Amino acid sequence: MAPKKPLCFPSLLLLPLTLLLLQADSRSFVVDWDHDRFLLDGVPFSYVSGSLHYFRVPRVLWADRLFKMRMSGLNAIQFYVPWNYHEPEPGVYNFNGSRDLLAFLNEASLANLLVILRPGPYICAEWEMGGLPAWLLRKPNIRLRTSDPAENMTQMFALQRVYEPHGPLVNSEYYTGWLDYWGQNHSTRSVRAVTEGLENMLKLGASVNMYMFHGGTNFGYWNGADEKGRFLPITTSYDYDAPISEAGDATPKLFALRNVISQFQEIPLGPLPPPSPKMMLGPLTLYLDGYLLDFLHLLCPQGPIHAMLPMTFEAVKQDLGFMLYRTYLSHTVFEPAQFWVPNSGVHDRAYVMVDGVFQGVLERNTKHKLFLTGKMGAKLDVLLENMGRLSFGSNHSDFKGLLEPPVLGQTILTQWLMFPLKIDKLVKWWFPLQLPKSLHPQTPSGPTFYSTTFPVLDSGGDTFLFLPGWTKGQVWINGFNLGRYWTKRGPQQTLYVPRPLLFPGGALNKITLLELENVPPQPQIQFLDSPILNSTLHKTYIYSLSDDTQSAPEPMELSGH
Repeated sequence: MAPKKPLCFPSLLLLPLTLLLLQADSRSFVVDWDHDRFLLDGVPFSYVSGSLHYFRVPRVLWADRLFKMRMSGLNAIQFYVPWNYHEPEPGVYNFNGSRDLLAFLNEASLANLLVILRPGPYICAEWEMGGLPAWLLRKPNIRLRTSDPAENMTQMFALQRVYEPHGPLVNSEYYTGWLDYWGQNHSTRSVRAVTEGLENMLKLGASVNMYMFHGGTNFGYWNGADEKGRFLPITTSYDYDAPISEAGDATPKLFALRNVISQFQEIPLGPLPPPSPKMMLGPLTLYLDGYLLDFLHLLCPQGPIHAMLPMTFEAVKQDLGFMLYRTYLSHTVFEPAQFWVPNSGVHDRAYVMVDGVFQGVLERNTKHKLFLTGKMGAKLDVLLENMGRLSFGSNHSDFKGLLEPPVLGQTILTQWLMFPLKIDKLVKWWFPLQLPKSLHPQTPSGPTFYSTTFPVLDSGGDTFLFLPGWTKGQVWINGFNLGRYWTKRGPQQTLYVPRPLLFPGGALNKITLLELENVPPQPQIQFLDSPILNSTLHKTYIYSLSDDTQSAPEPMELSGH
């Protein structure tokens, strides 16, 4: 399948990084159109590159991943710059910590890697809103992207020559694997398919970028989504079946690719580092902190916003995460009445409670039905979860929240209170404070906080959080938002926990869960020494071997970058 976006040249800023930092005018990079090649400092040049997203890798691990890419035989890396990651509010910029772009460029320079920079503003990359900031949607009638529906020039290099008779051959996105959606199986691409395709292109003298060479993780709320008849949010793991695993380990695919590259250019001497140490721990019992509704005064200390009709996330400047909608029944509903939102107005997932009792879920583009009863004046709460904005699509504004007023029976519900929830701030405030545990005796359901503390002996290691029996929610470790889990739906069953997030040497670490639906009878978790990324009953997407020079996968259901 051809990707949705043509694989033409990216914004090619192929720059030796010492060039950026020292003497830019002493080096040169040009396209030699007459001889169908690049010239670097006047010498014929081609690149074998791999994609790595600094925003999906903790800063402390950048050097490790880049070193392994260089040792794999790559001479360049390719990456995007997501606009929304660096400008959270109009005119407010953040290039600190893991957002320090210059620091990442410096690490690439130290690893002796060239850089192909793709700055956006739109990047796709299965990233929240394709890298565009959500605050653009504060203008309800804004027109976002447009694109030419004709797709050209992506099937094979022979077609490229029809449109571009001269110039270097370049494949900017040669796929080593593919992304995962919640509810579908973990995607894979065989070692044979990837290596044979790369070899065929290098024989032609082409420059190639492998997407992804290291995928990383959609920490926090940063995953994007797709829409193919229904809404398809992307998993927390962005492992991508890439040559370097989500945990930064070399895979058999990497060694096979390294062997191919060595036939065409020199590769650095020396072995690749061994896999990082992995840690097992548990099972650990988590304890109830309380229902989300119990902490509303802390989650929204400024109080609610009042409106006749529900307002979107964007209208109240809540870009990511969760928002609570509340109203009160204007009359008694004696018989179960259907509760629904017209025009597919739930974006993306709604957790419904009456007087604090969990009633069920409404989900975007699905036919879930809820039937409610309640006395006049009963409190109706609807917690809305933003599951990630569409990362691909022409001029598609993916507003979040309740886009239409809900209906109960024949009554349109009005007079809403909106509580934009700052859950991440509250979790950080909790840590390392241990709150008194809730005294609710029953097994709770609905949005509920659980937590526990645990020591890590010695230096510990990378690990994978396994949540058997839990349904769906969000996880924080030591105040860091690890990402979403959706154990019930899969395929991802474990969340990658990088070792730098944990306090070693016996110090206490704290884990906090926001379980959104149902807690298992034994609220326990485990830390495993290997991931579980493929556990679901749905169809697996695999790749065709029909054309190894194709950089796009075969199944028509999937999108490109």
